[in-house]
Amino acid sequence: MARRVAVIGAGVSGLSSIKCCLDEGLEPICFERSNNFGGLWKFTESSEDGMNRIYRSLVTNTCKEMSCYSDFPFQEDYPNFMNQEKFWNYLQEFAEHFDLLKYIRFRTTVCSITKRPDFSETGQWDVVTETEGKQERAVFDAVMVCTGHYLNPRLPLESFPGIHKFKGQILHSQEYRGPEGFQGKRVLVIGLGNTAGDVAVELSRTAAQVLLSTRTGAWVLCRSSDGGYPFNMVITRRCINFIAQVLPSCVLNRIQERQLNKRFNHENYGLSITKGKKSKFVVNDELPTCILCGTITMKTSVKEFTETSALFEDGTVGENIDIVIFATGYTFSFPFFEEPFKSLCTKKIFLYKRVFPSNLERATLAVIGFIGLKGSILAATELQARWATRVFKGLCQIPPSQKLMAEATKKEQLIKRGVMKDTSEDKLEFILYLDDIAACIGAKPSVPSLFLKDPRLAWEVFFGPCTPYQYRLVGPGKWDGARNAILTQWDRTLKPLKTRTVPNSTKPASMSHYLKVWGAPILLASLLLICKSSLFLKSVRDNLQNRISPYLISIW
Repeated sequence: MARRVAVIGAGVSGLSSIKCCLDEGLEPICFERSNNFGGLWKFTESSEDGMNRIYRSLVTNTCKEMSCYSDFPFQEDYPNFMNQEKFWNYLQEFAEHFDLLKYIRFRTTVCSITKRPDFSETGQWDVVTETEGKQERAVFDAVMVCTGHYLNPRLPLESFPGIHKFKGQILHSQEYRGPEGFQGKRVLVIGLGNTAGDVAVELSRTAAQVLLSTRTGAWVLCRSSDGGYPFNMVITRRCINFIAQVLPSCVLNRIQERQLNKRFNHENYGLSITKGKKSKFVVNDELPTCILCGTITMKTSVKEFTETSALFEDGTVGENIDIVIFATGYTFSFPFFEEPFKSLCTKKIFLYKRVFPSNLERATLAVIGFIGLKGSILAATELQARWATRVFKGLCQIPPSQKLMAEATKKEQLIKRGVMKDTSEDKLEFILYLDDIAACIGAKPSVPSLFLKDPRLAWEVFFGPCTPYQYRLVGPGKWDGARNAILTQWDRTLKPLKTRTVPNSTKPASMSHYLKVWGAPILLASLLLICKSSLFLKSVRDNLQNRISPYLISIW
């Protein structure tokens, strides 16, 4: 059984991994190459230390109730969406509350992680680290790699003919800290992810003009939904997820498209998804307004650069460009591994449930946080760490490496032959993935069981937002405060908004009124559906596909 665990990185994933090790009675030692914890969330004015940093104005895309550690809610007066300083303060509170900092060795770089000669029997690793020029070698029973997605900026200059002729300034978004120095400049931002949208919007207030170039387009989401509630709390619910599993994808896509175009027509704003491209979502409250006001101009992909301009695929030209910012993401690597293990780990198809490398005869290494998810990464990495530590202890089992490698290799061959699509880089469904990992450790909540024992809680679990507290209700790691955290989550959501009391205001009929009237029959019907077999669901889905879909498409 594993005892000593090396945790690589003290960011969001690293902190939860340290805690999970302690919860399971393991002995973690965390190696962090910077002088502080928090990873990306610790703001600095420069990135001279080689660490990727966030820009000063960054605000979280997921609200506090959906992106907290599952047994450590945010303080109720924290805003629902936080700037980097507030979020880092929360990480500090978490680390201090569980006394995690004493397990972190700062300014320590991991040079190599290699199998011990007797790995097949012991599962142990040799870890070589360097602190202030001095190297040290140590043996660990298990390793948790928590370096995340954002290691190496991707700067695909070779894909842009003429870029080397361009006389202006070229940056990657990793180097961006704020709008200082961009006053009066004409700026071209390449890419349309969350970072590109944020940078373009902020620069639009000071730059002379901002051009935003995209190959694919994107659906733009707001942080607030109808009624002003946090958007991801409204849509990330088990009841909605259940409906999504039953209805045909064409119907869901049509509903989604109509809903997202209600606020503004994406095609009119130059944001609609290019035909044949996968749906992509960005969270930005101001981008449509900036386009409407002309401070941001949407453009197609860049065909070619000249010394001072950019020629776009539609034949238009962006003249007198001073600065180009590539918001083109990051490449993934594990520099401390040896080949071919290094290359295998970068292929998510060879990571069992995105955590365990398929080729290890001993499951003593876990990759934590190397994942794309439609929701809070923090919630997922915490569950990954809980699962990994129990596998290290031998309390949970995963399939043999021979079976995992055979399945992954077969899938890779089918993808190369075009028989199946490569979905390994797609973002995973939040509830489905978390439920999958939680089931591995026995922490997945059972709605039918809860309905029999605690109907009020069952209602919130199924019809309310799927907050991380749900995965502390049962099983290993059960937290006594989980029930109360779920039942009071809306109180913490509304608390920071209640800064002005309006006396004698007329209140509309509350949602609770309607829930009281319709709640029982809806809940009973939903529970009956949940208890049905997967064959029944498949039958329903097929029938809906054949009968409803043509009708809906015809009227839409």
